[in-house]
Amino acid sequence: MLNKKLAHIIISLALLPASFAHAAEPDLEEDDKEWREVALQLPEAPKAENLLNFYKSPTQSFAIDTTSLIVAADGTIRYSLVATSSGGAKNISYEGLRCQTYQVKLYAFGRPDGTWSRSRRNQWDSITNTGANKQHAALFSDYFCEGKTIAGKASVLVDKLRGKKMTYY
Repeated sequence: MLNKKLAHIIISLALLPASFAHAAEPDLEEDDKEWREVALQLPEAPKAENLLNFYKSPTQSFAIDTTSLIVAADGTIRYSLVATSSGGAKNISYEGLRCQTYQVKLYAFGRPDGTWSRSRRNQWDSITNTGANKQHAALFSDYFCEGKTIAGKASVLVDKLRGKKMTYY
């Protein structure tokens, strides 16, 4: 009889860690949830009075439309980008940037009539800090991100683009 009780105790103790591990599984699953991008809402076309220049390459200058800049619920920063060549040609795009993954995505191209043409490429790409177009790396490191974290809400990011120093208490 004692051997049976001892056997039950040993089996119960052996199963105890497994039951704790099973109880912890939902927390692990919650941490491992796959990131999901929120639905895209295109802004109005950029207006010259809302543009803030933030980067100049040898051949282009880049500006953000401050009224389009948002921090979306999925942790992306979305904005209209206006690239102006040294010859005066403009390219307008609506983009997203992810601080957590050092990636950028092109959502749409601006048309001359103020409408958008959605990009056929539905993919996040790694930001590059080489070549002539380093504008995304500049946005990431100088304005929008602090490491893998967003540097603040949209108004803070706009202030950073304007060159204001923010004081935190």
